[in-house]
Amino acid sequence: MINSSVNSDFILVGFSDQPQLERRLFIVVLISYLLTLVGNTIIILISSIDSKLKTPMYFFLTHLSFIDISFTTSIVPQLLWNLKGPAKTITVMGCAVQLYVSLTLGSTECILLAVMAFDRYAAVCKPLHYVAVMNSQLCRALAGISWLSGIGNALIQGTITLWLPRCGHLWLHHFFFEVPSMIKLACVDIHANEVQLFVASLVLLLLPLALILTSYGHIAKAVIRIKSSQAWRRALGTCGSHLMVVSLFYGSITAIYILPNSSYAHTHGKFISLFYTVMTPTLNPLIYTLRNKEVKGALGRLFNRASGACKGSRARGDKILT
Repeated sequence: MINSSVNSDFILVGFSDQPQLERRLFIVVLISYLLTLVGNTIIILISSIDSKLKTPMYFFLTHLSFIDISFTTSIVPQLLWNLKGPAKTITVMGCAVQLYVSLTLGSTECILLAVMAFDRYAAVCKPLHYVAVMNSQLCRALAGISWLSGIGNALIQGTITLWLPRCGHLWLHHFFFEVPSMIKLACVDIHANEVQLFVASLVLLLLPLALILTSYGHIAKAVIRIKSSQAWRRALGTCGSHLMVVSLFYGSITAIYILPNSSYAHTHGKFISLFYTVMTPTLNPLIYTLRNKEVKGALGRLFNRASGACKGSRARGDKILT
């Protein structure tokens, strides 16, 4: 039974109608969360330490890893608590914090993925001018625009959503506070809110996606013009990881925000949201490490440095003992 004794708190129904599934999900979500923390932290560390990774691509990848860690942390601990026991409540303040933080980070990731696609376009199509085009000032500006866009969207959409009258409707049939599911709690006509959400989704989802597709269209034209299998392999190595991340993220989030009233999104909405909030941040570092020779090389150098330091300290210890 769901504890509904505190009337002022929200109740996240989540997967409570499937107790057996809850127990399995708890293990899956916990393992995925730990992998997310470890994988993305490693990417941040090696991008900061290794001099060979001081490039625009890894500058943006560091931001993406930080977003993934923060995004999952804003959702997963509460989800694990709800999956573990019968208590499904969360305070209004907790609701507001989770909504603003997750909305900021999710929106920022949408823009950042488009920025990373532009970086890949410059690397493949403008190789001789890449360093001049993607200078440090431009990289910082593009990262700043991504964050400001995410914060602005969260302040607008989050505030409008929280101010909707709910008339005591506090049972949310979801596992976290997401705008499409929250506006359904309102006891007023929400047509204007649905239009506003759709317009915001066009700007923050479809516009960046269009920019990504345009960038890769130019990349494909440049590679076809060269007519070299080696060029295709280089382009795939340069862009393949980013394309996979974009496909996973946009493929799932579009079903929730662009088609929120479709029968598929309504029936499988919680599982789609679970995929892009929990699984995608776990897969991102795996995709970038398994498919990227530079990251694997940096990891090898990091481990060799660590093992060398251990051997050195052990040798010094042996000398002291003797």
